[in-house]
Amino acid sequence: MRPGPPLTPLRVLAAIGVALVAATLAAWALLTLESARSGVRIERTVLPGGLPLSVYQPVAAAPADRRPAVVLAHGFAGSQQLMRPGAIALARAGMVALTFDFPGHGRNAQPLPGSLREHDALLASLLGALEQAAAHARALPFADGRVAVLGHSIASDLVVRHALAYPDTIATIGVSLVYGGAPRKAPPNLLAIYGSLEPDALQAFARRLIAGDADPDSVRPNTTYGRFEDGSALRLVLAERAEHIGVLYSAQALREARDWLRAAFAARPVAAAPATAPDTDTTQALADSQPRTATTPVPEGRLAAEPALPAYGLPLLVLLAALVALGWPLAQVAHATLAPTSVRRRFFEADSRTLFADSARVARSRRLWWLVALTPALLTPLMLSIVPSGMVSVLVADHLLLHFLLYGLLTFSGLLVLVRGGHLPRPALAPPSPRVLFVAAGLIGYATLACGLAIDRYGFNLAPADGRGLLILALGTATLAWFVSEAWLATATSAPRAAGVVTRTAFLLSLALSVALDFRGLFFLLIILPAILALFLVQGLLARWSTQATGRAWIGALGGAIAFAWAIAVTFPAVRA
Repeated sequence: MRPGPPLTPLRVLAAIGVALVAATLAAWALLTLESARSGVRIERTVLPGGLPLSVYQPVAAAPADRRPAVVLAHGFAGSQQLMRPGAIALARAGMVALTFDFPGHGRNAQPLPGSLREHDALLASLLGALEQAAAHARALPFADGRVAVLGHSIASDLVVRHALAYPDTIATIGVSLVYGGAPRKAPPNLLAIYGSLEPDALQAFARRLIAGDADPDSVRPNTTYGRFEDGSALRLVLAERAEHIGVLYSAQALREARDWLRAAFAARPVAAAPATAPDTDTTQALADSQPRTATTPVPEGRLAAEPALPAYGLPLLVLLAALVALGWPLAQVAHATLAPTSVRRRFFEADSRTLFADSARVARSRRLWWLVALTPALLTPLMLSIVPSGMVSVLVADHLLLHFLLYGLLTFSGLLVLVRGGHLPRPALAPPSPRVLFVAAGLIGYATLACGLAIDRYGFNLAPADGRGLLILALGTATLAWFVSEAWLATATSAPRAAGVVTRTAFLLSLALSVALDFRGLFFLLIILPAILALFLVQGLLARWSTQATGRAWIGALGGAIAFAWAIAVTFPAVRA
C-alpha cells in the first residue's frame, strides 16, 4: 500500500502540542506517585502457603522501636496494590502496615476452593489468609503486638468477623462496609467509611452494627459514640465525592482511618491488659454517650504527629488520562504511514451510494440494523441462564467468556443475514500488508502496555499468576468474536451516528439482565460494571482514533479484545477446577 498523504501543518502542530502536554502531565504524575513512598520502607515476602505480603514501616524507625501494626485487606477481585495508599498513610503516621493478596487474587497462585455458591469453603479460605497475615503482624520483631484490621468492600465483612473472633483486636475499619454474619454485634472500635457517591443502601450494614437494637436511622455520620478504652467506640463517615474504588484514595477517608487508629492505639498502650468485648451494649452507647471527636492525644515517640497523606488518587487519574491522550499523536503517526481510506469503504469494499439509492430501502436497512444491534442483548442472557457455571477456573469469568462469545456470534449471524438480503455490503477479506501489521502492533502494544504497566504499579494487579496464560487465550477468542462483530456493526453503512455508544450500552444492559436472572451467582458483575464501562470508554476512544487514522476498524477491535481478555483473566479470583 502506498504511503498516506502528509499531515496538514495544523494537525502536525496539534499532535505535537498534545504530545508535549500529555508527556508533561505524565511526568508530573509519575514523580508525584513515586514521591508518595518517601519516608516509607516497603519489604515484600511470601508467607508459607504462598501468601504474598508487603510490610510498610517508617524509614526513620530505629531498630529497637516497636510500633503497632495494621493489616489491610483488599476486596473481591482486587489486589494489595489497591491498599497501598492506606498502607503508606499509616506507615507515615508511625504504624506498621501490612497488605497481602488473598488466595486466588493478585499474585497469589493459590486458588480459592469451590465457587461463589460454596460460601463456607470460600469464607474459611479468605479468613485463614487474614488470620495468617494478622499472626505475622503480631510476630514482627519491630511490632509491639497490638494489631488493628482494615478491609475494603467484601473484605470488610472478613475483618469484622476476624475482630469478633479475636477480641484483642485494637480497632476495626470497614471501607465500603458490608457484613453478612451473625450475631449483629459491632467489633472493637468500629469505624465505617463509605464514599458519598456509593448507594445509600450500603450504609445500612454499618448503621445496623452501630445501632445494635436501636433505630439505625439514629446513627449520625461523622459522630463518635462510645469509648476507645473499652473498645466500644463507633463512627460512621461519608467521604465526599468518592465512590466504591475512589474511597480508597480519598484524602478524607485516609485521614479518618489514620486518626481513628492513632486514637485507638493511644487509648490502649502496650502496658495495658488486652481488652475484652464491650460490656455495654451499643444501644446504651447511643443513648448515653456524648458525641466527641475521634482524635485523642498521642504519646510522644509512639506515633508521628499530623503526618502528611500520600497524594495518590489525582496523580493516578492524571497519569492514565495522559497515557490515553498520547494515543492520539501516535494515531496521527499511523495516519502518515498508511494511506487513509474511508472506514466504511475499506471495511466493506462497496459503493454504498448505489446500494442505498432507494430511500425506502435505506429506512428498512436502518430498522434491520437496530434489530441486529439489540436482539443479542436480550437473547444472550436468556440463553446463558440455562447454561451451568464453573466451566473455567476463574469466578464469574466463565459467564463473561460465554457472554462475549454468544453475543458476538449472534451479532455476526445477524450481519450475515443483512449481507445476504442486500442490506449490507459484503466485507473485504484482503490480508493486511506488513506495514499495516507493524502499525497495528505499535498501536495495540502501546494501548496495552502503557496503561497496563501504570495500572499494575499504582492501581491493581495485572500480572498473570501461574496458569492464567491459557485463560487469556481462551477469553481472547471470546472477546474477539464480540469486538470484531461490534466493529462491523458500528461501521455499517446503515448505522446511526452514535452506533458505538448504542452497541456498547446494549452489551452493558445485557450483562445487567444476566445478573437479574442469576443474582446469587453473578452479583459481583454489578460491582465491576463501572470498571467495564471505564474500560469501554478508554478502549473505545483509542479504537476510534486508530480507525480514523488507518481506515481499519479491526485494529481497534483486536486491541479491545486483548485488553478485556487480559483484564478479566488476571483480576477475577481463581478457583480450583
